[in-house]
Amino acid sequence: MTEVLQLAKDLIARPSVTPEDAGCQALIADRLGKAGFSCEHLRFGEVDNLWATHGRGGPVLVLLGHTDVVPPGPVEAWSSDPFMPEVRDGVLYGRGAADMKSGVAAFVVALERFVAAHPGHPGTVALLLTSDEEGAAIDGVRRVAQLFRERGQRIDWCITGEPSSQAKLGDLLRVGRRGSLSATLTVRGVQGHVAYPEKARNPIHHALPALAELAAKSWDGGYETFPPTSLQVSDIHAGTGANNVIPGSMEVLFNLRYNPHWTAPRLEAEIEALFERHGLDFALSWHRSGEPFFTPEGPLRSAARDVLAAFAGTAPEESTGGGTSDARFIAPLGAQCIEIGPVNASIHKVDEHVRVADLEALPALYLALIERLLLQGHLVGAIPENRSHGANPG
Repeated sequence: MTEVLQLAKDLIARPSVTPEDAGCQALIADRLGKAGFSCEHLRFGEVDNLWATHGRGGPVLVLLGHTDVVPPGPVEAWSSDPFMPEVRDGVLYGRGAADMKSGVAAFVVALERFVAAHPGHPGTVALLLTSDEEGAAIDGVRRVAQLFRERGQRIDWCITGEPSSQAKLGDLLRVGRRGSLSATLTVRGVQGHVAYPEKARNPIHHALPALAELAAKSWDGGYETFPPTSLQVSDIHAGTGANNVIPGSMEVLFNLRYNPHWTAPRLEAEIEALFERHGLDFALSWHRSGEPFFTPEGPLRSAARDVLAAFAGTAPEESTGGGTSDARFIAPLGAQCIEIGPVNASIHKVDEHVRVADLEALPALYLALIERLLLQGHLVGAIPENRSHGANPG
């Protein structure tokens, strides 16, 4: 059994359902400590975070991942116990096999190989792990990024090991992510009997024209490789359940996935103005999950494209699609961020899995990227003057 397969199995066997880490980070810290890394455990609330570094100065390359997993659901729905990793027909099964304990295991093995081969390497290579990526994401990388900002911790490049490949390993390079903004809208009315509408005010009737305009709104035409900004209403609730009562209030949940044309404050202001224009008596509660980020053409994107093309046999698709990742908290620190990982077809599903051949190829892929950036990149002075791409261009 290869070392990366063994480590992946050891991690999957730990039931680290958010926010539990279940000993994953202690196992990793022990290994990296023996390899010469300085390891700092950062616990905030119920969340464990690990910051492991080797080397000093810049450039600073961070490998970013998470040890937590989503709940497995009914165990009987699985072909085998989700926390008893099993290899069948060249495929490793278990919760977290794809998202993202295989990526974490490959990170660790790649880092061990890198410092063994280049103990006096230029710059700093680091691993940042959290147990709060699948949950509220409050005390995980978001909180660590706040600490880094206070410390003045520099990060030049960040590689997230989220499962990003589509059909085969290396066929997609994620170079950015949309922002995510959620809202809870409360529309206030006056409860009453349906037979006497003049004595009541129906919040549903008042809100529908505004919601129709909101749902039909074209926000933009896209940005670079980003799709257009979109809004989806995810829940509407009003009333007592009786068909003869006009409700006194209505609650609507909606979410926007937005590109760098927008910032959260601008979107909030535009939507609040729309509801005011319709004369609603309303309240809005916002939750900003993260601003969009985009890594333009440069040394990180170029290195990743070349390495993935060598592994996949063809140049990868370069995408900003998908949901959100913890890179949204690292990009505002001034880091260029990309995401490269195993095939994502089974993530969060019953019988989550990863091909063993892909898992065993990952350490070499990450090692090639680390060497390209810290060895070759350092020698040609590849750090651009404008390092910040977490901010929105307008």
